[in-house]
Amino acid sequence: MMTSDELTILARDIRKMILDTVTRAGAGHTGGSLSEVEILVALYFEIMNINPENPGRPERDRFILSKGHSSPGYYCTLARRGFFPEEKLVEFDRIDGMLQGHPCMLKTPGVDMTTGSLGQGLSAGIGMILGRDKRKMNFNVYVLMGDGELQEGQIWEAAMYAGVHRLKGLIGIVDYNKVQLAGTVKDTLELEPLGKKWEAFGWQVLECDGHDISRVIKTLTEAKNKASLGPIVVFAHTVKGKGVRLWKENTSGTAKPLMPRNITVP
Repeated sequence: MMTSDELTILARDIRKMILDTVTRAGAGHTGGSLSEVEILVALYFEIMNINPENPGRPERDRFILSKGHSSPGYYCTLARRGFFPEEKLVEFDRIDGMLQGHPCMLKTPGVDMTTGSLGQGLSAGIGMILGRDKRKMNFNVYVLMGDGELQEGQIWEAAMYAGVHRLKGLIGIVDYNKVQLAGTVKDTLELEPLGKKWEAFGWQVLECDGHDISRVIKTLTEAKNKASLGPIVVFAHTVKGKGVRLWKENTSGTAKPLMPRNITVP
């Protein structure tokens, strides 16, 4: 077990890795990768039942990055957790590399589901839960969604199905950074009252500060325990581009990556 201080330092290191990876490749979605870091650190270093030395173990917990464009944060976390050498990050977004621009389960160790087309991850997670029950296995499925992604209709079809059937062990997480591609979520298509909407679909709802690692771990632990009663969603309130002071006031989330020497990661 790592301490909260150690995990906070780890999150900072992963943010530096994200910036190095995107800058080296000259491509990549930086803002959403930076906002999801504490969520991924909590899942991969504290919450999920996984083993990097045996990534295909049938009884492992599953994770789906439904907001697949935020793959740099995902890959850097997988590398630090030991699923593949950190040196492999130089292959990010290479056409012949193992780290494609969007996650590919056929190329990258530790990736449980290929994603990229927004709105589909929760449906895939439901499929994993149904397959688990049919095979009489025991594991949880975690699905990380973007807030702008919740404007996709397929998300709500999946949410309705999971709620009606009270699917156990399904934990949805929303990286609620309030910004999407072309502007703020509120100005594009308001989501609130978001909690009441999920509750109306039969889900349990929790919220936390998505950058307070202790709160994230506490909330995800509670979600894991309550998931035995039915599906549950966690709203992790985050900041797009978290950790880069230069981007703090940038509401578009699409700033051109800068060389690491020109930025400050607090």
